[in-house]
Amino acid sequence: MTKGELISSFYEAFGPGTEPRVFFAGGRVNLIGEHVDYNGGHVLPCALTMGTWGLLRRRTDDRLRFYSLNFPQAGVLEGTLSSVRFHERNQWTNYVLGMLFALRERGIVLNSGFELLIYGNIPNGSGLSSSASLEVVAGAAFRACYDLDLTNVELALLGQRAENGFIGLNSGIMDQFSIACGREDAAVFLNTGTLSYEYVPVELHDNVILIMNTCKRRTLADSKYNERRAECESALKALQKKLPVKDLASVDLRTFEANKHLIENETERARAEHVVYECARTVEACRKLRQGDLVSFGRLMDASHDSLRDLYAVSCRELDTLVNEARACEGVLGARMTGAGFGGCAVAIVNRDAVDAVMEKVGTAYEAAIGYPCAFYVASIGGGPREL
Repeated sequence: MTKGELISSFYEAFGPGTEPRVFFAGGRVNLIGEHVDYNGGHVLPCALTMGTWGLLRRRTDDRLRFYSLNFPQAGVLEGTLSSVRFHERNQWTNYVLGMLFALRERGIVLNSGFELLIYGNIPNGSGLSSSASLEVVAGAAFRACYDLDLTNVELALLGQRAENGFIGLNSGIMDQFSIACGREDAAVFLNTGTLSYEYVPVELHDNVILIMNTCKRRTLADSKYNERRAECESALKALQKKLPVKDLASVDLRTFEANKHLIENETERARAEHVVYECARTVEACRKLRQGDLVSFGRLMDASHDSLRDLYAVSCRELDTLVNEARACEGVLGARMTGAGFGGCAVAIVNRDAVDAVMEKVGTAYEAAIGYPCAFYVASIGGGPREL
């Protein structure tokens, strides 16, 4: 949709008046480093050019009015600044209300209500962080329209707090951080334990990032995400009986192998093994990307998926089908699930000239095996949130 079309839709939803300000925040895809962001490890995500648009107009009272072009059947949802609390009937607006909640925890209360129209082109439930994109675009709109002194890193932390403290999902910082601090044509090499980060140029040469959507909806709250986090915390406590480590990412490979027997529960040991080895893979993958060694980078992506499937148990038949079929195609350097798992998307590095053939072969095999079609997107790496 064009900016003009979005503004017209805003007037249709909320009526005439002052022209709204228009903001955008992308989605994200994680190239490698999965399920380590809440364990203090490195991740390597990038922001996408597909994402969420937010149009905001301030009011003179404390009323809040919301409308989503993605959920027109919900109509205009309403509330007030004085009654911000989580409830299922709030539907998608809970993510925006969560940002108000997080701001209030920091002592920041908006001095008037607003009208907010949302439109996104990230497929819902795809694992490309439509919720984090919504949080960041809302935060960027609040910052600009209410003159709030907030950095992009602070926007990311507010989004994480909205998820943890308001939505009730114990997510890490990666999604909001990569969206809030994204840079065009670069991945964010982020230490989630310290929030130190650097940009790594993504020079794919004759290759592209291909996102493969299972079209199987998955909701993080229903995906045993919190259970995996609890298993990691239990494994860490077992190691801490002997090792002075603050998180699983602080355990190097040699130390883990020498002490993994301390984790008596086999399932928890497997979860910890994934985290420790995935952290090492991500550091190595960043080095290979800097060297332009995409073949080795692709092999590390493959190993990441195998670990997520076998040790962390967050893959599924749909994701495995996409990854296995893609790996069998000529021109594919590597493929892995991305995001929380249990559905959503896989990501692959594919030779540009082979993309059409890969989509045809993988798409045909997937529909034959699963019974419904998947979807594909050739991803472009975008920047951080901005006003249009």
